[in-house]
Amino acid sequence: MTRSINSAKKWARAIKGDVIALWIAARDPRTPVPAKVVAAAVASYALSPIDLIPDFIPVLGYLDDLLIVPVGILLAIRMVPSHLMQEFRARAAMQAQRPIGRAGFFAVVFIWFALAALSAWYINQYFFAA
Repeated sequence: MTRSINSAKKWARAIKGDVIALWIAARDPRTPVPAKVVAAAVASYALSPIDLIPDFIPVLGYLDDLLIVPVGILLAIRMVPSHLMQEFRARAAMQAQRPIGRAGFFAVVFIWFALAALSAWYINQYFFAA
């Protein structure tokens, strides 16, 4: 049991690294255009919080996470030339080791609070104003 959990964790880390490598591949001018399109679509979908099939739908909800994303990643990896994919994987591993900046986190939190405050003000002004 422990061995299968460890192998699943290793596979998940490899998939995450490949998604980042595909994002780098989609932005590199040496990548062929069809591979760029597929790599950008797969990386965007894998990193997006919006799913094609919502997760709350029983069984089908996790189908995209367990089947569609890995198949898309494998297809995109096969379309990118292997020497470039090795370079992109190395760059993705280096990016994963860099320190994480907190500025983006605080910007997102600020925007959420600002939108919540603006929504509360709007609701108060237009629905509860006498």
